[in-house]
Amino acid sequence: MLADRAAIPFAELKIDALLVSSPPNVRYLSGFTGDNGLLLLTPDSQTLFTDPRFTIQAAEECRCEVKTVTKTPLDQAAVQTIRKRRWKRMGFEASRMLYEMHQRLGESLPKGVRLKPIGPVVEKFRMIKSSGEIAQIRRSVLTNSEAFEKATRSIRLGAPESAIAAELEYQMRRLGAEKAAFETIVAIGSRSALPHAQPTARKLANDELLLIDMGACQDGYMSDMTRVLFFGRPSRRVRGMYNAVLKAQLAAIDAVRPGITAAQVDRAARRVLETEGLGKEFVHSTGHGLGLEIHEGPRLGRRDKTKLEPGMAITIEPGAYIRDFGGIRIEDTVLVTKNGCEVLTPTSKELRLL
Repeated sequence: MLADRAAIPFAELKIDALLVSSPPNVRYLSGFTGDNGLLLLTPDSQTLFTDPRFTIQAAEECRCEVKTVTKTPLDQAAVQTIRKRRWKRMGFEASRMLYEMHQRLGESLPKGVRLKPIGPVVEKFRMIKSSGEIAQIRRSVLTNSEAFEKATRSIRLGAPESAIAAELEYQMRRLGAEKAAFETIVAIGSRSALPHAQPTARKLANDELLLIDMGACQDGYMSDMTRVLFFGRPSRRVRGMYNAVLKAQLAAIDAVRPGITAAQVDRAARRVLETEGLGKEFVHSTGHGLGLEIHEGPRLGRRDKTKLEPGMAITIEPGAYIRDFGGIRIEDTVLVTKNGCEVLTPTSKELRLL
């Protein structure tokens, strides 16, 4: 819970209370893992509103006050508490609260109560992982890598992308993950040039690239890894492109340390690919934070000035994509440490031949 790590600056934000509606933030602050919860925070209290489906679950997971709501939306139950406490300045998550809920609150709160949009305050706390969170991310990473090893042993000529993805996700669950962290990406041949390709019926043929981007969600925490395989004998062009991306990834990892900005890490990878003649083919950022969500801060992009700090869990994933040829991306989950970083992903980064 946040109380073990920091405190929301209510005075600085000029609010009396904060309504937290984002499920990952509700979980982070209260421990509640259900998908219908609203958390009302003050400097000295936490109240979770949920519905009867989660009464027992919330009592088991939360140390705060829990109120079960029937017949009305959760926010309307929160309004009753706000009325009793006579708060005047109510903060809400500007980028998270649904418009419908905001409208209801505006119509039902007493006159004189101001709804104040608040930026990613909780998300900033979440960027720095506790020792317990780091342990959970490590576990998720290991499950993900083990699932990859088990699933790739069964890949054969003619296997469709959709079947490979299904096997990867089956192995994740078999090893303890509750689900995939995101829709598993499996892209064969020229389709590997699509950074977020969705698995199709495309079948693996001789002399083709196979890009796999996968992550496990275990105990609520995410992992993320991308590896590239090749069925047959890769051409000089494939090997050259692969080595260029690997060189960029290693340069970015080498740049990770406390005090450096996210943009500087991105620049380290981008500089290599530009030197290798692949700068224009690198079309996304170098990485992102992860934890309770697969995409969290910081974003390792050109303009992100966030300074890295020990305890941040990030991905390093440069790539290059050429239409009608294919794409290469190499991705690890990385922990920022006091003296640099630790690559959590144990899977080999060599171009694996099938």
